[in-house]
Order: sequence, then structure tokens, then C-alpha cells
Amino acid sequence: MASLKDLRNRIASTKATQKITKAMQMVAASKLRRAQAAALTARPYAEHMDKVLGNIAAAVTDLDAAPKLLAGSGRDQVHLLVVCTAERGLCGPFNTAIVRLARERATALANAGKDIKFLCVGRKGFDQLKRQYEKSIVETIELRGVRTLHFEHAQPIADKIIALFDSGGFDVCWLFFSRFKSVIAQIPTAQRIIPPTFEEDEAEGARTAYEFEPDELEILAELLPRNIAVQVFRALLENAASEQGARMTAMDNATRNAGEMIRMQTLNYNRTRQAMITKELIEIISGAEAL
Repeated sequence: MASLKDLRNRIASTKATQKITKAMQMVAASKLRRAQAAALTARPYAEHMDKVLGNIAAAVTDLDAAPKLLAGSGRDQVHLLVVCTAERGLCGPFNTAIVRLARERATALANAGKDIKFLCVGRKGFDQLKRQYEKSIVETIELRGVRTLHFEHAQPIADKIIALFDSGGFDVCWLFFSRFKSVIAQIPTAQRIIPPTFEEDEAEGARTAYEFEPDELEILAELLPRNIAVQVFRALLENAASEQGARMTAMDNATRNAGEMIRMQTLNYNRTRQAMITKELIEIISGAEAL
């Protein structure tokens, strides 16, 4: 049976933990506002760029002359999975959900006889994937210490992907990240960026004919590499907002759980203290009656 001193130490330790989780929740809430604003601001640009590229790509009739980033390598054997996760934990199932989606896609591709490669952006994704796919991880990019994400952080990642594609390192590239929906909801997402997939614009009806200057192939050759960087940057911003939302929820739950533990520990402390007092009183009374 624990002594009263041990119980007091446990209560004090739990209270200290509760203060930490509460502080982390408040910090995450502060960071969330900025990260959410950045993610929501980046969405329209990425979506409209995707639509513009879709319209231009639809006007290309000769796919053999199209840029390789649009037409692909002509094969579907080697798949590169770019898994974007956080650099830190303590954010609930945020990292695990992204890695789980990537693993499910990798398993499905492996069952279909495809070769799998991984490019990890974020230390937590690498830590989970290396247990099963260590030999398939071509590189790990860490963004540790980056407080505010800028386009300059996404451009080197896009350059590595394009360089690997140009060297014949893979045929299809998938981007995995968590799309921010709300503080309590983050949606793990898989997006194919090489060759890109463009959504049909149903509002257009009959497609409008455009004349491009310069021609479509020159525009695509210039915009397709930038689009990859834009999509990577968008994924990083979505991840940043999702991470803070998940951390805020996780720390709120941890604070509540710590409060419940403090209540139970205090109740146990009071019961133990009352039992010791009662025992001492019985000993005193028994000794007095014996005299």
C-alpha cells in the first residue's frame, strides 16, 4: 500500500502534467489560427491552377509530343509514394492516419506486382515506415525548426521528385497528406501528381476553345513543374493546420484525463488518510481500555 507521501507526489506529478498539456493546447490553438488561414488561402490558387492546366492539357492532341510530366513515362511499374507527416508527435492519430493510408496503397500496389518507393517528408513518417519499408525509402526530408512554411520549403522537394522522375526512378508519383477540415476532423488524402489527374469542370458544359500564345506544349512545359511545387506546398500547409488541430484536440483530451486522474488520486489519498487516522484512533482507544 502506497504511503501518503507517495500519493501526494503522484498527485503533484499529475497536476504538473496537466499544466503542460493545457499549455500545449493553448499554444496549438494559437498556431492553428495562422496555419488554418495559410491553408485556406492556398487552396483557391492550387485548385485554379489545376483547372487551368486541365483546360490546357485537354487541348493537347499529340500526347507523344507532350511534356513527360503530363504524359508520364508510358509505364506503370514503379510508384513513388511521397508521405508528408509532422516532425513531432503528441498530436493524436494525425501521423498514424497518413502512414496507414500510404501503407494501404503500398500493399495494394505490391499485390498488383508493382514496385514501391518512398520519399518521406517529416521524421514521424520515416520512423513508422522504416520498420517495414526501410529498403524502399529513397530519401527523408526533415523540416525541423521551420516555424513558418514558405514556398521555398516546397520547391526543393518538388525538384527532388522531378529529378528522380527524369532519371527514370519511378513511373507514377502519389502525394500523401492530411487535408484540414476542422479542429476535430482531418482527412488523410492521396493525390496523384505524376502524371497529374485533372477534375472535369462540370459548370463549363461545352468546353470553350482557346488560342494559346505560346502554344500549349510550351505553357505546359513551364507550368507542370511549378504545379508539382504548388501541390507539395499546399500539402505542407494542409498538414501544418491538421497537425495543430489534432494536437489541440489531443492535448484537450489529455488535460481532461489528467483532471480525472487527479480526482481519483485525491479520493484515494483521502481514503488512505482516513483509514490511517481511524487505525490510530482504534489503537489509542484499545490501549486506553487495556489500562
